Amino acid sequence: MHTIAVLALPDVIAYDVCMAIETFSRAPLPNGENGYEVRVCGTEPIVEAGPLRISTEYDLDGLVDADTIIVPGRNDCVAHIPASVLTQLRKAHSSGTRIASICTGAFTVAAAGLLDGKRATTHWASAELFRHTFPHVLLDVNVLYVDEGQVLTSAGASAGLDLCLHMVQIDYGSAAAARAAKLAVAPLHRSGGQAQFIARNQYPVNPAGQKSELNGTLAWIEENAHHDLTLTDIAEHAVTSRRTLNRKFRTETGQTPMEWVTGVRIRHAQELLERSSYSVERIGREVGFVSVSNFRDQFRRLSGTAPQSYRDAFKEHDAHHSEREIT
Repeated sequence: MHTIAVLALPDVIAYDVCMAIETFSRAPLPNGENGYEVRVCGTEPIVEAGPLRISTEYDLDGLVDADTIIVPGRNDCVAHIPASVLTQLRKAHSSGTRIASICTGAFTVAAAGLLDGKRATTHWASAELFRHTFPHVLLDVNVLYVDEGQVLTSAGASAGLDLCLHMVQIDYGSAAAARAAKLAVAPLHRSGGQAQFIARNQYPVNPAGQKSELNGTLAWIEENAHHDLTLTDIAEHAVTSRRTLNRKFRTETGQTPMEWVTGVRIRHAQELLERSSYSVERIGREVGFVSVSNFRDQFRRLSGTAPQSYRDAFKEHDAHHSEREIT
């Protein structure tokens, strides 16, 4: 039997802990037995997890003979990590133990030096902080999880479930993973990556924390992106030259004005895919794309999945759908 040790540090994200416990505790083999022994380990007998308290069955010694260590995220991803934890993770890694992080648990694994020079991912909202803190890690926030062999990392929340099911498949095969996925009421494989979950900020914020001087222009684009906008149209509205407009956009958004327009259109398309029964072709036209093929290409580039796949994953199944008309 494969032993899973879930590391619960103070301020751990309860969802990450419980999701790992439930997934591996419900991975039945053909003979009816579960494929895993799951234990919860920590530095303290009782660990705070937001409004909850989690009782740890083992101290850090419970990591020693584990086959896999799961490192959940913490609400404060840069909170102090006891030296004993980092030492134990390094020892486990040296002995061949598989180590997998969920969400911001990547910060703990990286702090132990186990991700240097490797590809990894974490929750998109913590990506910039992660890059700044661990510059030697090859961060990729456009994926649900990264499998580097002995060390694996996943993005936020439900991506941890994807990673756990992936490990079940590695350990016991596709049939066992399919059974675990069925019990979790989750798809075994999801197309796309984190990009499909990332909501673009409606307005950028400059380093000083003050709103951008582009706010008026961005609001105007938000309302008019479905029109056949050109760079000249946007510059005329902003009462500035195209060159100055490009410079301001590059400085404050990291994009060109037309790249921003495309992003707004794709976000509007995502809303329609979720909330309306319009065809993909109609949605492309509604949000401002003249070419359906260009709409599909841009949607896949920015969201990491096809429009129909996005709809299949996020469609609201109400008795009636809200069909937003863009006029």
